[in-house]
Amino acid sequence: MDRWVQSACVLCSNGCGCDIAVKDGRIVGVRGRAEDIVNRGRLGPKGLHGSWQAHGEERLTRPLIRRGGELVETDWDTAMSEIVRRSQQLLAESGPLTHGFYTSGQLFLEEYYTLGVIGKAGLGTPHMDGNTRLCTATAAAALKESFGADGQPACHADIDLCDALFLFGHNMAATQTVMWSRVLDRIEGPDRPRLVVVDPRTTPTAEAADVHLAPLPGTNQALLNGLLRELIKRDRIDHDYVSAHTLGFDELKATVESYTPERVAEICRIAPGDLRRAAEIFGTSQRVLSTVLQGFYQSHQATAAACQVNNLHLLRGQIGRPGSGVLQMNGQPTAQNTREAGANGDLPGFRNWDNPAHVEELAELWNVDPLVIPHWAPPTHAMQIWRYAEQGSIKFLWISATNPVVSLPDLGRIRNILRQEGLFVIVQDAFRTETTELADVVLPAAMWGEKQGTFTNLSRVVHLSDQAVEPPGEARSDLDIFLDYASRMGFRDRDGEPLVKWKDAEGAFDAWRECSRGRPCDYSDLSYEKLRGGSGIPWGGERLYADGVFPTAADHCEDYGHDLLTGATTTPTDYRARRPDGRAFLKAAEHTPPPEVPSDEYPFLGTTGRSVYHFHTRTKTKRAPELQKAAPDPWVEMSASDAETLGLSEGDVVRVESERGGVEVPVRIGRCRDGVVFLPFHYGFQAANELTLTEWDPVSKQPLFKISAVRIRKV
Repeated sequence: MDRWVQSACVLCSNGCGCDIAVKDGRIVGVRGRAEDIVNRGRLGPKGLHGSWQAHGEERLTRPLIRRGGELVETDWDTAMSEIVRRSQQLLAESGPLTHGFYTSGQLFLEEYYTLGVIGKAGLGTPHMDGNTRLCTATAAAALKESFGADGQPACHADIDLCDALFLFGHNMAATQTVMWSRVLDRIEGPDRPRLVVVDPRTTPTAEAADVHLAPLPGTNQALLNGLLRELIKRDRIDHDYVSAHTLGFDELKATVESYTPERVAEICRIAPGDLRRAAEIFGTSQRVLSTVLQGFYQSHQATAAACQVNNLHLLRGQIGRPGSGVLQMNGQPTAQNTREAGANGDLPGFRNWDNPAHVEELAELWNVDPLVIPHWAPPTHAMQIWRYAEQGSIKFLWISATNPVVSLPDLGRIRNILRQEGLFVIVQDAFRTETTELADVVLPAAMWGEKQGTFTNLSRVVHLSDQAVEPPGEARSDLDIFLDYASRMGFRDRDGEPLVKWKDAEGAFDAWRECSRGRPCDYSDLSYEKLRGGSGIPWGGERLYADGVFPTAADHCEDYGHDLLTGATTTPTDYRARRPDGRAFLKAAEHTPPPEVPSDEYPFLGTTGRSVYHFHTRTKTKRAPELQKAAPDPWVEMSASDAETLGLSEGDVVRVESERGGVEVPVRIGRCRDGVVFLPFHYGFQAANELTLTEWDPVSKQPLFKISAVRIRKV
């Protein structure tokens, strides 16, 4: 190597510290950073191979523009001039509500913040969200509902210190391999913590558990209500902590009263004894760490169930102490930054849309009229953005660093939306994908290692990624593309000065530091200089809420909360009347039936998820030979009993169908519980999301990928 360049991996939400090897102007490898607090030198298969091997393969190097129905190469000035012409025309004709932005969980903080300023203060559109809505929206929603603001209470070091670990809907062995290695250090070493896994599949993670709870998809809320009832009935709660630091105990107690182990077993189809044993482990352990992920977030009553995990910890006073706490996990490496910086619809700095003082703060910071910032209604979530595009009110849709033609639910509908003649589609990516092929303009973007910026992992650890090599051809960083658009559009502040005042990544970071100052996600003490060398640094300290004081004060909180069953918002007046004053909320909800259940015609529940070898829609990982060879094709997984009933053997090709579409894939037998089948969602051909439905959680607005009624027949 000529040199090593500091970075961190962007192929799962762990954000492992690493160095990039450069030789003759090319990236030729990576190594883990042994001093990093997140990974301590380890890298997983995606980080070792997929992070860098895709760089030289099939890259977009020049802009493309649609001419005569075909995408043809063009120059940057032509591409950007067409984007600006259409943007200005629509603003003049119909205003900012014609504009929508759908971004990613893989850009850098500086790029998200720049995009957030452009959308909210330049254009004035509330239609901004990202594919983080598909994977981590419920994490943010549950943290706001319980604690008043986003931000993970626990940290990676708690894995080393806990004496019980609960994984709720989280197949860590596949989704965060380095984190799972850290768990294996504990459960295969001395002073072994007890492990409880909630997953309808018998994954390698579940096989390592002391208790494996395999509820039917769509019944998580009933399961958690049962666990809470057991803690309360057996008086395994910290009464002093609950009294001093929480609100809502009486309502929670009354709500969970009827969820006996027998009733929960009937709803979830688990053994009552397993529920009791799991509750005993939680109730008798002194240091419990819980992680929550897509098995809860992408399922029925997502926010309600995730909040019940928070409730378990609040009842036991297991927040903010070494070895104790909650990680409401992210699915992508920079998803935390979309939420912090406002590119996903939230106001930057965890500010409250319903708090006029917070809007005034931003208006003063950006030197714009507060009325420019769209705060008359909640921000538009991703599923609604796509609906508005379908209905024709959004006519300008800018998609960056994501591939919705594979990742969104009900894919036939998504393809039809993007093909509409009245919708002008921009796609910004490093490669041609299923989505770029339906765009009007394609912009070639630089990748990780080809640009500079920071990003924040699932446990609030901020890493700096320095530029190692130049991007290929004419590709530009996402930051440079957004800055070019802002300049060409002529966005100005109240004094006539440019709205976006920075020219590079470090300037954007410094602007963000000021935006976050005094807010729960305060970056003001961080700098590029501090982030260079050694380990990443968490904002807010190693753990949050060690003092039992939560950001729920009415003037400080990020959100006033919602009804967990309906999604109805709590008014500012009603919120203030509760006088939370730094106390957390024990929010309760009954279990309700999911919107789609098996029938005679569609007798199985289909659920989707991830492979250890691929990330999202394989845009990068399929170009890494080792990863693609390990998992080249999709499949469907089912129980041995169900396979026998259908007369199927390992490798038989079947057609899996829902009311929305179907795929033809080979069978794998053995890991699913009876009545449930699993498909990986990564593959653009025979895509699992041909089957999934357009439904979402009422609070987080996260789609329900985990509950599709399907039928199976041999091909």
